[in-house]
Amino acid sequence: MTFDPDAEIQHDGPVTPYRQLAGIIRARIARGDWAPGQRIATEKDLVQEFGLARSTVRRAMAVLVEEGDVYTVPQRGSYVSERPEAEG
Repeated sequence: MTFDPDAEIQHDGPVTPYRQLAGIIRARIARGDWAPGQRIATEKDLVQEFGLARSTVRRAMAVLVEEGDVYTVPQRGSYVSERPEAEG
């Protein structure tokens, strides 16, 4: 599923808000808003921007970490993972 990097969260849509947020962040990374190794928006910033609960933002970040899109550094924030270049 592809997400618009500038989309708003649809609270009554078929996709859960945390999955929507994860998709939006992933789309912003793909668009180049954050380069590999660069810190992304803070939980607080995402809570304010999208009007979500902190637990929802944390769940979205957990999805991104699990899927290898970002990594977290305690007391520092979340950063875009280095992705190997496609071979071919």
